[in-house]
Amino acid sequence: MENFKHQEGLISLEGSDRLLTKKVERRSFLKYAGASAAGIALLAAGCKKDNNGNDDFISLGEGDVKVLNFAYALEQLEAAFYTKVIETPNNGLSAAEASLLTDIRDHEIAHREFFKTVLSGMGMAIKDLEVDFSSINFTSRDSILGTAKAFEDLGVSAYNGAGQLLENPTYLLLAGKIVSVEARHAALIRDLISNGSFADSSVVDAQGLDISRTPQEVLAIAQPYLKTQIVL
Repeated sequence: MENFKHQEGLISLEGSDRLLTKKVERRSFLKYAGASAAGIALLAAGCKKDNNGNDDFISLGEGDVKVLNFAYALEQLEAAFYTKVIETPNNGLSAAEASLLTDIRDHEIAHREFFKTVLSGMGMAIKDLEVDFSSINFTSRDSILGTAKAFEDLGVSAYNGAGQLLENPTYLLLAGKIVSVEARHAALIRDLISNGSFADSSVVDAQGLDISRTPQEVLAIAQPYLKTQIVL
């Protein structure tokens, strides 16, 4: 991807591992997310504030910052989707399914807040994205799980494709930990739809490798669910 070059400046992420691995209790989640910033020390030497352009288009920055903002955008989309699912009465999910998707929502919010904290500390975070879920029927189990499957499969392929673009090994380690959680989500959603489909040939190839997509391919799929236009 053009402009995915090394970003000058150092970010110390001491404590970020605990942020991503700490068990999230549902009732204390918001308190946990707000307190997470205390565990992250940020130093953005030589970084410039990104110019996000007008209200309709945003750019992601350059170098590792661009990859992090790319991931941040996807986590915003997923967090917004699961939040809407859980907030919708009569969404067609069983109590057990709603409980599982509540857990996934909490994970996605934790990921979103992690990226927001790191990037905001650098003065490089993109703005909150405006979503467009008009094509999703939030009162239909099939629509909800079908969209969840699409988002989770997309998220896994996005991290698989963008990881190679990161130059800071700390970021690569954290991306690997996040994508492993996204893969657990994808497997669960797939089995809720069709038991045993968690790793079928549509996502895992003959070499036992998961699908990988470039950021351009990912955004082409995700953009219909976003009113905000993202420029790579």
